[in-house]
Amino acid sequence: MKQFFKTLHHVCIVVHDLDKTVNYYEKLGVGPWFDYPKAGPYVEFDVPNRAASDAMRYKCVDLDNVQIQICQPSELDSPQRRFLDQHGEGVYHLGFEVADRDAAEAAARALGIGVTARGARADGSGFAYFDTRAQAGVVLEVRKSA
Repeated sequence: MKQFFKTLHHVCIVVHDLDKTVNYYEKLGVGPWFDYPKAGPYVEFDVPNRAASDAMRYKCVDLDNVQIQICQPSELDSPQRRFLDQHGEGVYHLGFEVADRDAAEAAARALGIGVTARGARADGSGFAYFDTRAQAGVVLEVRKSA
């Protein structure tokens, strides 16, 4: 079986105050930060709450070896909001880059791993979040960059 949780792309941290958190990291010399690039339209987009997904705020920084994403969910119901309310701030998911998002999603499903959210673009890029918190301690994601 091919490993699809092999190339770490990013760590996503859920926080109450995006600006405050980014400012703190900048004081530590971590930056520059940029808005999460929500690239082109999805041909498939299956998330628990579209309005909540659209309202989330993200900032990212590319380090030498990995990207950090800071996420501030809105007050609307979403998995990130529930995580923040139940556990406080912390690592919500690990994102892994894959060559083929569809194949990685299918392989995870074949292992009995549930998909909690997914999106695909016409160019083959996109993402899939898996229901792995109880077993892995965090949500795992696969993504194919454009």
